[in-house]
Order: sequence, then structure tokens, then C-alpha cells
Amino acid sequence: QVQLVESGGGLVQPGGSLRLSCAASRSIFSISVMGWYRQAPGSQRELVATITSGGTTNYPDSVKGRFNISRDNAKKTVYLQMNNLKPEDTAVYYCNLHSPLGFDSWGQGTQVTVSS
Repeated sequence: QVQLVESGGGLVQPGGSLRLSCAASRSIFSISVMGWYRQAPGSQRELVATITSGGTTNYPDSVKGRFNISRDNAKKTVYLQMNNLKPEDTAVYYCNLHSPLGFDSWGQGTQVTVSS
């Protein structure tokens, strides 16, 4: 297992920006697919962004063009830059590590609230 520690959530006004960070405890980070997911009250957890070990990214249409995922393997950290935030982006955001060894690890979640 890998410990993942998220930070950077908070309250922001519509149109604002936030950057989430997720630090991993083990070097297997560098060969793992990293992802961000979110879960709003009463809703299922949904994919927000993924990035492969080689840097290939993937986004759903709901965040494409507004969110950007990146990674720093030396720091074992993945980031999610969120711009032009909307009230519907309000959710708990979770970091995910999908290891090539076949296990997944999740962070504890960080709250993002978009409200005026």
C-alpha cells in the first residue's frame, strides 16, 4: 500500500482557481497511473483526471479545458490545477494511485467548495 496525503482544498468563488496536491509515500509513484476523483453529496464518485507515468493525461468533458493534472516524480507528488471553477465542481476530491502491481491506494479526500 501507498499513503497519499492531499492538500489545497478550500472555499473559492465561482470563476476562481485552486491547486490540489497529493504526496505519495513510496517511489512506486513514478511508475503508477495517478488520478483525481470527486464525490458530491448524494452522488457517485467520478473521474476528474488521470495521468500516466509517461505524462499522458485524460479528462472528462465536464472539466476539459479548465482542469490540468501534472506530476513531479522526484517529489512523488501529483497536482490538479483547477481554473474557472463552477458551483457544480463542489465535492470532496480524492487522489488515487493505480499501481502496475495491481493495487489501488486512495487519499483521505479534500473538500472543495465553490460558492459566492
